[in-house]
Amino acid sequence: MNRNWIYVLLAGLIEILWVIGLKHAQQLWEWAAVLVTIVLSFYLIMKAAQRLPVGTVYAVFTGIGTAGTVTTEMLAFGEPFRLSKIILIAILLAGVIGLKLVTDEQPQPAKGVRS
Repeated sequence: MNRNWIYVLLAGLIEILWVIGLKHAQQLWEWAAVLVTIVLSFYLIMKAAQRLPVGTVYAVFTGIGTAGTVTTEMLAFGEPFRLSKIILIAILLAGVIGLKLVTDEQPQPAKGVRS
């Protein structure tokens, strides 16, 4: 795994924090922490998208965030556990992993564009 995919992974994990923070933040310092995590998450995504295909980066980023947020809400915040959620998260993760596996490390330049 190269550095750019690590950026995507970290951004997705940080996304879990800020999405949950949007629901649970109440005090000013909590909202400040949410803002910092949003900025950090998007900074990492922008760094990764400089070297990887942006569509794949975004799909993997949101897949990690979605699966992680749903799982964390069930495990830590009392969201109802449903087998259907787990199956759908597994399908989502299979798609995310599949996209990562079939993606070239360097994006191909558009036709007619010189680098």
